Amino acid sequence: MTGEDGDGVGTGALQSAGRRASAWMILAVVAAALLVCCCSAAVGLLISWSAGLFHTPT
Repeated sequence: MTGEDGDGVGTGALQSAGRRASAWMILAVVAAALLVCCCSAAVGLLISWSAGLFHTPT
């Protein structure tokens, strides 16, 4: 396989490694976003519960 500059060395492995790094970065960002969303939902539920919004009115 010939590289871009014609030296006979392919760059497929480097591009593949770059794609894998990008995929891991995307997965890390998605995981962090899900963690932030779940934690903020849990905090919101905790605040609502402590404020008495889930207690039955008497």
